[in-house]
Amino acid sequence: MNTKPLNSKSLRRGRPAALVLAVVAASTVALVSCGDDNDSSGSSNSQAATPPTASFSGMTPSALKSAASSAVASARAAASAAASSASAAASSFEASVSAEVARASKDAQNELKDVKGQGNAMSDVAMTGKPRAQTSGLLAVLVTITNKTDKKASYAVQVDFLDSAGKVVETRYVGAENLAPGAKAQPVAISTKPPEPVLTPKLTKAQRY
Repeated sequence: MNTKPLNSKSLRRGRPAALVLAVVAASTVALVSCGDDNDSSGSSNSQAATPPTASFSGMTPSALKSAASSAVASARAAASAAASSASAAASSFEASVSAEVARASKDAQNELKDVKGQGNAMSDVAMTGKPRAQTSGLLAVLVTITNKTDKKASYAVQVDFLDSAGKVVETRYVGAENLAPGAKAQPVAISTKPPEPVLTPKLTKAQRY
């Protein structure tokens, strides 16, 4: 096969075209490389700015504040309900006891007005203080009357409330009627005086009739 030798003119004409192609190729590679770098860095920045929500746990500050407010409101409501319930219970206690005391007080007072000394039934009567939390702050004592005889009997009891000097400030009367042998009654003697100064209850008289 015959080949013609390239002359110097042909070589000179071919070199500029090859150089242009090389420059264009290099520029294209550089642009592609820069684009890849920009995309990579942009993706990285986006991920750093927005953390994945799937791995997030807990509550946002606004949710925590709302939950705390709800807990406080619930606690206040519970405390208010408890206070109302206690007040209602105390009022109910006082009303029921007052009715019982009023019914027997007059008869007991009449029975004791002519009794000398402590009466004939002090050994049949005992007295225990009631918690003020159950009596709306009033001073009250539970009087336990036990018929220790073998016959039916009625009782009249006098309870005095004394100040720190031993002076009688108030007197209350309670009683029980027609107690069977061995039976018990537990009327309540309540002082109507303020909680202060503190008074001391004293079992003064007890009469069986």
